[in-house]
Amino acid sequence: MLVIPGRAGKDTCDGVTRRELLRVGGSAVFGISLAGIFGLQKATAKEATYGGPGFGKAKSVILLYLQGGPSHLDLWDPKENVPDNVKSVFKPIGTKIPGVQFTELLPKLASVNDRCTMIRSMSYTPVGLFNHTAAIYQMLTGWTADKVSPSGQLEPPSPKDYPHVGSNIIRLKPPEVPMLPFVMMPRPLQESNVVGKGGTAGFLGRAYDPYTLYPPGDDMDMNKMDRIKTDDLTIREEVTPVRLERRGKLRDLINEGMPDIEEATKKYSLDEYYGKALSLIISGRARNAFELSKEPKELREEYGMNTFGQSCLLARRLIEAGTRFVEVNWPKVANSDNHSWDCHAGLSKRMKDQAAPMLDAGLAALINDLDQRGMLSETLVLAVGEFGRSPQRGVSTSGNENQDDGRDHWPYCYTAVIAGAGVKRGLVYGKSDKTGSAPLENPVHPRDLLATVYHSVGIDPGTIVYNHLNQPRELVQGEAVTSILS
Repeated sequence: MLVIPGRAGKDTCDGVTRRELLRVGGSAVFGISLAGIFGLQKATAKEATYGGPGFGKAKSVILLYLQGGPSHLDLWDPKENVPDNVKSVFKPIGTKIPGVQFTELLPKLASVNDRCTMIRSMSYTPVGLFNHTAAIYQMLTGWTADKVSPSGQLEPPSPKDYPHVGSNIIRLKPPEVPMLPFVMMPRPLQESNVVGKGGTAGFLGRAYDPYTLYPPGDDMDMNKMDRIKTDDLTIREEVTPVRLERRGKLRDLINEGMPDIEEATKKYSLDEYYGKALSLIISGRARNAFELSKEPKELREEYGMNTFGQSCLLARRLIEAGTRFVEVNWPKVANSDNHSWDCHAGLSKRMKDQAAPMLDAGLAALINDLDQRGMLSETLVLAVGEFGRSPQRGVSTSGNENQDDGRDHWPYCYTAVIAGAGVKRGLVYGKSDKTGSAPLENPVHPRDLLATVYHSVGIDPGTIVYNHLNQPRELVQGEAVTSILS
């Protein structure tokens, strides 16, 4: 096999990218045409010039993952002059962007959307039934699952899974200070009894799993963030930092006398992981970041004194302390009631009284807070779910029963909100049709949205990683939406 490398020195997990490794089958080595060689050279040159608007402007990412699938029609893409069973029960209101309307559920976000880009053309056609777990897995890894049950659900998380976008990012762009690289809170991703699918490092290995912060209490407990426990980040009183460092040196001395063990564990980079863990605990940065009580009461109330709002505030504190990637999962499991976005019934009450006020306050406060602190220019903020809701209320699109006051799953058209780190302000990208059923222009697949995230943090989306079978795979087979970046 002939291997023609591209430019050297590219910092990737394996030192190569899709475009840097141009392989020609051994049987064709001596028969390759001049035109073929020029074609390979052109593809390699493309890698050498990879970049573009917004490339590398994000030092960190905050993903507000709205698991459950919020209704775009009842939040940020309302429609008028449509049949009653399509039209939102909520009144439209103006926003900071002339001519752009939200519903009355998002007055605070309407006052800051001039600092965001609204992507109103998120869209994909699912394979089989489009239920939550399969859609969550695709949205967070960029890949479709191999095994899906008749109900659309997946198997539990597996070491063979594709890595979460945050895991890939911290592998390629680790934090520059002793800090937790990737934090996920306040509850795991879940549909029914499938917990955590799409939320792990998969075949990258557990070293790149998120640090999970799941305080005790059920999903209806709005004060659970006041009971955060980070005992694993705390040094026992009788163990001083100096004593802990001495233990580390003792460990190094023992390892020097055990060359066979050292050689056997070399590929796991245990010394590197141990050193990072030791620095993290001694520095105290993570422990201090989790102290929400240090924030002014007025600011905490602005975010919302509930699980989602306080998680958004904590996300800002973690990013400020040096965390690279924070994911705030919507604090109610998909396929459930109350403030879940999965509104097959009771949409008008659940969204108005429970879900929308929390989203409105938390997201608006986060954007405003980051902007006032000068952090928004280098922090990418993304709010998105796995799909939207059906244009017609009371109609089944996924095999679920729906009442007249409910909407079913709808992956063909929905909305994402993105801000910060080179994202254009006051832009509406893409356009949905008259009923919010399909994009009229500029459709954006979840793969493209993830490619945009990688691009923003300075990673070529085509970078190659190797799976559990040592097979080369791209981070994501999508193209960054550079039209929304500057």
